[in-house]
Amino acid sequence: MNPTVKKVWNAVTWVLVLCVAVLAFLLAGVRLIGYTPYTVLSGSMEPTYPVGSLIYVKKTAPEAVQVGDPITFVLDENLTVATHRVIEVDSENRQFRTKGDANEAADGSPVLFENLIGVPRFSIPKLGFAASWITQPPGMYVSGAAVVILVVLLFLPDLLDKADAADRKAAEKKAKREAEGNPR
Repeated sequence: MNPTVKKVWNAVTWVLVLCVAVLAFLLAGVRLIGYTPYTVLSGSMEPTYPVGSLIYVKKTAPEAVQVGDPITFVLDENLTVATHRVIEVDSENRQFRTKGDANEAADGSPVLFENLIGVPRFSIPKLGFAASWITQPPGMYVSGAAVVILVVLLFLPDLLDKADAADRKAAEKKAKREAEGNPR
């Protein structure tokens, strides 16, 4: 392989590997540093958290939550997760009153302290669409195949160089045999 082509090839594949690594960190690796990502599925918190955003939630003690903080919590017995803003803290009954920023009225039922997951610390708009796609078929199959193809592309120049070296060696052996008068 031409050395210039090989350098460009290596640079492009390493940039792609870096992009995949950053995406993997943003979707899963953040858990290692205490954040849990959630995809925003409704517009109840717009414009703060637009639909399709990926929010990163940090576990927080209920006592640290104040009025005005957005919180992520388990909404019901189906383990539905929601993020709304705290409009009242009832420490005596260990519950929050919440309301979505885009909603006209407060939520119908309070959020118990024990249902608190945490407080969103930051979000990345539209990344939730990618996260949802990658975690469900066919997205998981396509992304898995893309990673395999990327690994092959990463090692392809070395494999081609080894194949070229083997071909040159075979050609040299053949030329040497022919020069000695032994064509086989």
